[in-house]
Amino acid sequence: MADRSILFSLAPYHVLSYGTLLGTQVFHTFINSVTSFRVLERPQFAILQRELFPVYFGIQTVGPVILALTYPGSRSSLFGIPSSFAGVFHESSRWGVLVPLGTIFATGLLNLAYLLPETNKITALRRQQEKKDGKASYDPAPHSKEMTALNKQFGKIHGISSLANLVTLLATVVYGIHLSTRLE
Repeated sequence: MADRSILFSLAPYHVLSYGTLLGTQVFHTFINSVTSFRVLERPQFAILQRELFPVYFGIQTVGPVILALTYPGSRSSLFGIPSSFAGVFHESSRWGVLVPLGTIFATGLLNLAYLLPETNKITALRRQQEKKDGKASYDPAPHSKEMTALNKQFGKIHGISSLANLVTLLATVVYGIHLSTRLE
């Protein structure tokens, strides 16, 4: 029979939180977004993404905080690594724990607090310009000068957001590799 004391430790909650974070990122980045873009009309895709992104970026921002709170310390040595935030900020955890979790938090927050609102603002301006031009922003060129500028702004912000998302995913995988070294 399994040792029930494990339920009173941080370890299972940490592993479940990590799995949720990584699974959400992989599913949204490589399955949900790609499939939705392929099967939905552009306006419906935009509505779906506008509703999903706050939740998704929220998970990317809160996830590393939960991982830091549930970080399981080590009792394997005389001077073991403490649990929770103290363990995350422990000198021996700097590169394998603090840097990846900090990166996940920072890039998730960047997307949630800045890039997502900027993208939504540009999207609203594009919709207004579409009404003026009588042509969708994603229709083939030529476009008005205003729409060309808005499309360029959107592409830039969207590209930065996509890059931040990939950095977040990579940092999550790096943390998972570190986490796997602690399994006995």
